[in-house]
Amino acid sequence: MTAEKRTTDSGIEIQPLYTTPVALENIPGNYPFTRGIQSDMYRGRLWTMRQYAGFSTAEESNKRYKYLLQNGTMGLSVAFDLPTQIGYDSSHAMSAGEVGKVGVAIDTLKDIEILFDGIELEKITTSMTINATASTLLAMYIALAKKQGADIKKISGTIQNDILKEYAARGTYIYPPKPSMRIITDVFEYCSKEVPKWNTISISGYHIREAGSTAVQEIAFTLSNAKAYAKAAIDKGLDIDIFGQRLSFFFNAHNNFFEEIAKFRAARRMWAQIAKELGAKNPKAQMLRFHTQTGGSTLQAQQADTNIIRVTLQALAAVMGGTQSLHTNGFDEALSLPTENAARIALRTQQIIAYESGVVDTVDPMGGSFFVEELTNKIEAEAWNYIEKIDAMGGSVSAIEQGYMQKEIAAASYKYQKDIEEEKKIIVGVNKFSVAEEMNPSILKVDDSIRKIQMAKIESVKANRNEENVQKLLLAIEQKAIDGTNVMPTIIEAVESYATLGEVADVFRKVFGEYKA
Repeated sequence: MTAEKRTTDSGIEIQPLYTTPVALENIPGNYPFTRGIQSDMYRGRLWTMRQYAGFSTAEESNKRYKYLLQNGTMGLSVAFDLPTQIGYDSSHAMSAGEVGKVGVAIDTLKDIEILFDGIELEKITTSMTINATASTLLAMYIALAKKQGADIKKISGTIQNDILKEYAARGTYIYPPKPSMRIITDVFEYCSKEVPKWNTISISGYHIREAGSTAVQEIAFTLSNAKAYAKAAIDKGLDIDIFGQRLSFFFNAHNNFFEEIAKFRAARRMWAQIAKELGAKNPKAQMLRFHTQTGGSTLQAQQADTNIIRVTLQALAAVMGGTQSLHTNGFDEALSLPTENAARIALRTQQIIAYESGVVDTVDPMGGSFFVEELTNKIEAEAWNYIEKIDAMGGSVSAIEQGYMQKEIAAASYKYQKDIEEEKKIIVGVNKFSVAEEMNPSILKVDDSIRKIQMAKIESVKANRNEENVQKLLLAIEQKAIDGTNVMPTIIEAVESYATLGEVADVFRKVFGEYKA
């Protein structure tokens, strides 16, 4: 524990940890990490304030990143537009109307160079919310780091790379599950040797919750998916004590304050047990490290300012639940992409919690609460029931192929909506405490001219690249995809030669086909 003394505003000394004599397993930093993965938690180091951002062109997103960094964000988190997520260049017919709308448009390495212009990758951590095309976006990031002269063994960050939840909840998949899993394990293998500080997957419950799941389903399905990824990596010959240290998780934070805190505590305890059963002996491979984002689906267009209160409650639950990094949503996100003002308020929310609330002064402040401890136990028990059912089906891939997770999420979502409509659940401003007239806040709009800008960039890049070399490298990726050789080194070479994201995705489409639900 840190020797630094902390007191309340009244001068009462705060102990680092409050506990009666207990077994070692109930001490923070010890297996199974129920009370936190570090012995001192935020007394030693605050969570990373990592604001998710990206829209329009790389130039516009670069401005927003610099704005956030100037205002105190500690790490970057990149949002990509829909065509980038599903492997289409901005010039593709399928991209019409979607370029730059829900994130930044990335077609080639040139866009990544612009996106991070003036930002040294060796000095910042970056999270990229990308799945089906994760290997290509990571390849572009590595290529830029090399161009900047960075030691790629020192660059750090996270790639979401979690395709299983796309089939279950979100829908931005391209290839069938089995070849998708193969590409993911290629990323694991490559990064374990070449980019050892990179978190190669962020196993996401966030989108499962956004699709309508309960808190119990969120952690059950996420941990079941994590088992599938770990087993696939072990089958590939990778050591869980090594790759397990680079696994990270991504959870949602909703409005039920105590349930969310208990959920995070239960998830840590459960993953520690799962990792141990899979053969992990290194405590760092047994730790569940997670990023949290406040609940996008909880934000309301009615009386949008009230979303500031929702986000504050959710962020506080994430902090009291022991998150390692946190994104707070802008209050206007039910209406549009967040404006600069909304993004600043969202960041200030985290900063006020960190520096003014006092909740960071002791480890696991809810630990020992009869209610929270019992709720943690009950959430864990119900989540294990789900995992046992999935295991009996043959694991996550099989359960997804059978539609089990999708049906369970849909049923939970239906019940939640029915409860709102019948006023069994109150949503302030929606089914109670509404107002006749509302203010119209300014919103951020991205127009369709962005696609023309991106198409011009693609044309320029193609006119100036070595076309023969690009085609040779695309053929090499195809051959490796067929014969099972690790594709990552060749993808990096291809993007360094300015192959487009869509060209790489089309190679895999040719070899693996596209998944139809």
